[in-house]
Amino acid sequence: MDLRKLKKLIELVQESGIAELEITEGEEKVKIVLGGHASREISYVLPSAAPSPLAATAPAPSAAAQDAAAVEQGHVVKAPMVGTFYRSATPGGKAFVEVGDSVEKGQPIGIIEAMKLMNEIEADSAGVVKAILIENGQPVEYGEPLVVIG
Repeated sequence: MDLRKLKKLIELVQESGIAELEITEGEEKVKIVLGGHASREISYVLPSAAPSPLAATAPAPSAAAQDAAAVEQGHVVKAPMVGTFYRSATPGGKAFVEVGDSVEKGQPIGIIEAMKLMNEIEADSAGVVKAILIENGQPVEYGEPLVVIG
């Protein structure tokens, strides 16, 4: 992962207000944690057999870079509570929305499970789903970006 991607991820974390971001790309792993005023902890883990520097800096669009670009181009639906995000109503079921789907204001886009209660999350604006920023079954924090609608 090159320095430009890392800088873009740091900017995304700062702008979104989330406290922590962890991205795995192949065997490479990046974790960005914001804490306190301006302190940052960035850890970068390389695979055991580190690739050559040329291979590590080869341009390849990552999901995080695409998500960052989508965030700049649309409205972000944020988590209204802490819990576990699910993209469908049942395990293995059809997802509420996919990237490229048109959504109306009030349409369900996912579920957050909190204290054994399933809370339907609705789109707060109409448009097209540009990016889904949280994987199915991942924990979410209050205010964490979930979906980008453009």
